[in-house]
Amino acid sequence: MGVQEKEQLWGGETTKAVANFPVSGEPVPAGVVHWLGRIKAAAARVNAELGLLDPELAERIAAAGDRIAKGEFDDQFPIDVFQTGSGTSTNMNANEVIATLAGDGAHPNDHVNMGQSSNDVFPSAVHLAALDQATNGLIPALHELEAALSAKAVEFQDVVKSGRTHLMDAVPVTLGQEFSGYAAQIRLGVRRIANALPQVAQIPLGGTATGTGLNTHREFAPRVRARLIESTGLEIRAPEDPFEAQGNRDALVELSGALKVLAVSLTKIANDLALMGSGPRAGFGELLLPELQKGSSIMPGKVNPVIPEVVLQVSAQVIGNDAAITIAGTQGNFELNVRVPLIARNLLDSIRLLTAASRIFAEKCIRGIEASLEGTHRSAENTLAAATALNPYIGYDKGAEIVKEAARSGRTLREVAYEMGVDEETYNTAMDLRKMAQGNL
Repeated sequence: MGVQEKEQLWGGETTKAVANFPVSGEPVPAGVVHWLGRIKAAAARVNAELGLLDPELAERIAAAGDRIAKGEFDDQFPIDVFQTGSGTSTNMNANEVIATLAGDGAHPNDHVNMGQSSNDVFPSAVHLAALDQATNGLIPALHELEAALSAKAVEFQDVVKSGRTHLMDAVPVTLGQEFSGYAAQIRLGVRRIANALPQVAQIPLGGTATGTGLNTHREFAPRVRARLIESTGLEIRAPEDPFEAQGNRDALVELSGALKVLAVSLTKIANDLALMGSGPRAGFGELLLPELQKGSSIMPGKVNPVIPEVVLQVSAQVIGNDAAITIAGTQGNFELNVRVPLIARNLLDSIRLLTAASRIFAEKCIRGIEASLEGTHRSAENTLAAATALNPYIGYDKGAEIVKEAARSGRTLREVAYEMGVDEETYNTAMDLRKMAQGNL
């Protein structure tokens, strides 16, 4: 290679793009750059196999692509992510850096970019970065979170508390039932993401400029895919139709939609935990959240639900990212979507944030949660909605009278029920809170 580590490796096209797009100061996501390196390394080796590229030159190009894939030259990709909508500038950036690393005789377009176009190789890199990070990062993190929630569902299976609907007291449930619901939300979220990935795995490589495959060998794309599958283990697929794959980024919009649903689920769970952990005296006080740090610079002893708050902020960002991705996905005019860098930025950001937040949620919050038995018992005993269980014995109207009087007087349901003629045996049979929480299960 013979190139100094801090030497500028890019060429004139990259320099122009840096000057043209001083927008955010944020480069294209490193995952996309790494996958460009993998694709171009595989492309060079395939072009040599096909007799289109000198084998020795091809191996120098491939070796350079391998190093980019490992992240050795991330600092050589300075172009702003808000650039030309096809990602042409970053594709040329990769071509120039690889050509410099490959040395004598390597041309950015003629050799490094052989059989490719920005229009098929850049979105392919985006798809594969998303597929890779969702498969190897996000889904395992969600499995950890689901397992932590499921473990708490078992631990809390006999802890009875008040249910709540409309934020108002409802019939008793167990804390374990609530956590079982949370675990199922995450499990279904994994399923939704997994269902989107086979579409994401379809890459437009081989379509070149418009999907026709002009200037590429008919064996180029399948051989490159085979090499990438072998080296990564990912299920990379040919497109069902090359013009569909080139003209839109619907698969990435679909994946973003699944991530948005996950963010909605996490919002519900994090909000519930923060509310149940509120107090300790003036709130619900049903959960004891892990004490990670001081909650106030002025109020001694205050502990805040910091991890649920992190999850809520991440979820809001993911929902916002999805809105931008959705708009960008509508810009597939004719043969090419030209908002791909924006989609890449937001989609990979969502995957990264959800991966980190899910792991933190499991490790620093869910696993350390304890039930406040005093709080859950108090809420279970005090919920007036428990009178619903008396309906089969005394009727709805009589039950409503008991509830109204208990609410008006501040007395317990038991006291008012006895006063209104319900005998002790009937009351005890109907008002078994643990049995009530099980319903007809």
